[in-house]
Amino acid sequence: MISISRLLCDAIGPGDTLRYGNQDRAASENKPSRPIVVWNCTRRCNLRCVHCYSSAGSQDPPEMLDTKEAKTFIDDLADFGVPVLLFSGGEPLLRKDIFDLADFARSRGIRTVLSTNGTLITRDEAQKIRDAGFAEAGISLDGIGQKNDLFRGKDGAYEATLQGIRNCVALGQRVSLRLTIARATYSQVPAIFDLVQKESIDRVCFYHLAYVGRGSNLSQDDLSPAESREVIDLICNRTMDFYRRGQKKEILTVDNHADGVYLYLRLKEQDPARAERVLALLRANGGNNSGIRIGAVDEIGNVHPDQFWQHYSLGNVRQRKFGDIWMDTSDQVMKGLKDRKGLLKGRCARCQYLDLCNGNLRVRAEAVYDDIWAEDPACYLTDAEIGLSK
Repeated sequence: MISISRLLCDAIGPGDTLRYGNQDRAASENKPSRPIVVWNCTRRCNLRCVHCYSSAGSQDPPEMLDTKEAKTFIDDLADFGVPVLLFSGGEPLLRKDIFDLADFARSRGIRTVLSTNGTLITRDEAQKIRDAGFAEAGISLDGIGQKNDLFRGKDGAYEATLQGIRNCVALGQRVSLRLTIARATYSQVPAIFDLVQKESIDRVCFYHLAYVGRGSNLSQDDLSPAESREVIDLICNRTMDFYRRGQKKEILTVDNHADGVYLYLRLKEQDPARAERVLALLRANGGNNSGIRIGAVDEIGNVHPDQFWQHYSLGNVRQRKFGDIWMDTSDQVMKGLKDRKGLLKGRCARCQYLDLCNGNLRVRAEAVYDDIWAEDPACYLTDAEIGLSK
């Protein structure tokens, strides 16, 4: 994640200690950093989004972790020192024991986050979310009105999601709006900023497209380099406008660390002093952290390097504890992800800002080139910007 509001406006968000300060703190306390874990706790979903990375559907597999197994898994996460557990799906609110499990995780000292499409959040469900102690309700919205409904595969989804957002905000539940940037949605970014202000939403994350799951055939629908730069400029400008007007919103981009380098290069020309502070923060963050500081577990207990690696399992929490699987580098993919710089190819291997990006999103390279160490095709920086000769 790239915190635009932190880099441009010095606004410290709730996750910034993990995002920018965890490595230094861990070193000073002589403790290793532990990953944030995305738990895709169900495969069921009431929508059919065209870009769904988990290819969610109408049913769960019979071998899904039950409540007892899930609590054992959460216990193992707590013992390993996992700081945050993000309940995702599918649609996690379709899992009947979701609030019991969230409350259990919180009792074990894990910060919990909900990732939902928001369409099922009635007033009663919003109260349950609040009572379960979720630090944040991440609610996906990919445009206004019919724009959202087309992308999410169901008429009326926008109005249902908007009501879900309002039900959470009315109770003081922190809401993080999520939008996936693609050719079909990026024109909606200005309207999303307007909505964030109008509906008193605390946070918004703009996700770059990952070509996996049902999104595996969408690489041709991703933005061009010029369009990517245009939308990042817009996000930066609107973020600064918020703060100039006293609207303290947390604004982030996700899944493309070229954003951080682009922002740094932009600031080098406009505000060199701030550019140096941004450079320090980007170095502390370390770029893409798949297999390092973010991991994932699916509904049947398979462990993945992150939520986009559903097609590759490192092991199963029914057979081994999550921490044992996570630290085992006998798996060559996991070993490579933890120390990937020498394995990268193409522009990524020769980029002068590799320490800020760490090779970006490897599943995109795999989707386009059938090689997880190839260059990320979504990097929109020019050869000159990344220090390559003609």
